[in-house]
Amino acid sequence: MVHPEPGSFRDLMAQGGFMRLWVARLAGTTANQMLMVAVGWQMYELTGSAWDLGLIGLYQFTPALLLTLWAGHVADRHHRGRIVAVCLTVQCVAALVLADAARGHWATRELMLGASLLLGAVRAFQMTAQQALTPALVPLRLLQRAMAFSASGVQASIIGGPALAGLIFAAGVQWVYGVSAVLLAAGTVLMLLLRYAHQPPPMEPTTWRTVLAGVHFIWQRKVVLGAISLDLFAVLLGGATALLPMFAKDILHVGAQGLGFLRAAPAVGALLVAVWLSRHPLQHRVGRTLLIAVAVFGACMVVFGLSTSFWLSLLALALSGGADMVSVVVRQTLVQLETPDAMRGRVGAVNAVFIGASNQLGEFESGATAALLGPVGSVVLGGIGTMLVALGWRRLFPTLAKRDRL
Repeated sequence: MVHPEPGSFRDLMAQGGFMRLWVARLAGTTANQMLMVAVGWQMYELTGSAWDLGLIGLYQFTPALLLTLWAGHVADRHHRGRIVAVCLTVQCVAALVLADAARGHWATRELMLGASLLLGAVRAFQMTAQQALTPALVPLRLLQRAMAFSASGVQASIIGGPALAGLIFAAGVQWVYGVSAVLLAAGTVLMLLLRYAHQPPPMEPTTWRTVLAGVHFIWQRKVVLGAISLDLFAVLLGGATALLPMFAKDILHVGAQGLGFLRAAPAVGALLVAVWLSRHPLQHRVGRTLLIAVAVFGACMVVFGLSTSFWLSLLALALSGGADMVSVVVRQTLVQLETPDAMRGRVGAVNAVFIGASNQLGEFESGATAALLGPVGSVVLGGIGTMLVALGWRRLFPTLAKRDRL
């Protein structure tokens, strides 16, 4: 069988609608990362509680879990660019409120949790619509490059956002929130200018069957199910994002600026891998590569948990981000290539639930286990669990392990 070569990187750059989306995501993700650094640090300053840091993740995940399937249904029926624009606008307003609270010294634990709840609800719609937009803006031959390049932009934002937040902290946390609001407003304008061939689907009654169609679709395709569930359990167990304020303050003793660099470190590795994959798409043995990458991610988290050196910790986090990026590109490309456009919103919604569980619920898991075992025990145990998951998925999903091409 002859496999066509993917389009060139220059071809991708010529896709105007995709590049507008890319810049909007760059601004929105940078702002969101700044918000999360600021909320996490401010919460720890207010309460000094690992449990409350974990609650921030739980409060983001809960509305996402409840709303994401409905968000996928909405994304399949309405203009996805406008959905993203509305979501960015709501986040901009939230950032302005948090800025005023910090400036006026009326920020409370309840406000931080309420903001987390709102941001989680909004991102349920934003993530679903964004994921479904990319295949509508590029030819399928460019899709793997587009996914990798999109991921590189996201990771650049994850690097820049926390680092920028760490620098701005010197002027006051209200300025972190203010800059976030400006970036979110810029992203909103770009999304309002986005044009693509949107054809509203025929009107049909909204039933549980139509809302849950994405779940059924994924369940019938075991390779896709294996890929996204692998990511879920690996990051759920191995993530340490929620505990970084504790490591920065109590173990590594690097303060708020060091926290910004710790938050950015995984994205450094992820960015390098994403740029490589955007220019050199995976061609063979993608299943085995995916499982090895997840195992490497777990090993890196064990090293980070045991480290008392700031530089070794940064290196371990950077390597973990690079390994995780392989999983991101393989998973997202598989999902988009095997899903018809009329279903991409609902299938993307299920994928978003998995992503949200692995990130926000993983933050809650980290906070809860750290309250029992301490931050070091929590991270080390989670890293070992991630390596065991990679080994187990090789047996549970043999078609994924043997998958040669995307």
